[in-house]
Amino acid sequence: MSNNPEKDAIRAEARKREIMDAAFRLFTERSIDKVTMNDVADAAGIGVATVYRHFKTKPDLVLALGARVWREYMAENSQRLPHDGGWPASRVYEFFLDSFIDLYLNHRELLRFNQMFNIYVRGEDLSPEQLASYNAVIAALAERFHAVYEQARSDGSLRLDTPEKEMFSTTLHLMLAAATRYAVGLVYDGGVPPEKELALLKDMLMERYTVT
Repeated sequence: MSNNPEKDAIRAEARKREIMDAAFRLFTERSIDKVTMNDVADAAGIGVATVYRHFKTKPDLVLALGARVWREYMAENSQRLPHDGGWPASRVYEFFLDSFIDLYLNHRELLRFNQMFNIYVRGEDLSPEQLASYNAVIAALAERFHAVYEQARSDGSLRLDTPEKEMFSTTLHLMLAAATRYAVGLVYDGGVPPEKELALLKDMLMERYTVT
């Protein structure tokens, strides 16, 4: 520690990022269960004691990483939305669907990590406190969808005969599941490009939920 707390905090945050970056690389290459904290330390080029100084347990590291990667993707993705809010709800909903196609095309490692993350988390006995930061990211996504659903009450561009939670859940799970299965290779190879099938799924959801 130095006599400059601000610099110490910056260095600590940089070291945490180095650890999480190393963990992300390993977790996307192997299953999370097979990666040890010693593996993460070796990949980051530091001692394992330093890893434990920043993350008391492996679940703490996994959950912090899960929250970070999705928070950063959502922030990056939102920059592609018009800042004046000029789109109707149906166009924002289409953008939401396009985001899953973007994940497959440009962020397959994130989808692979998410698949392994879900498997790992379901196998651990995690407390609500441990899950809080990750659940906050999911809640933020639900809040964004809520804003779109509420906008549709005014502009009438989405069909509202389906309850909001059902529409959100169906859209999220269908698109994320399909994009993830393509990213990790868990699909029948019928010779059709994955992006074409994802676009077809998008069109089906647009037909189901938008007003034409």
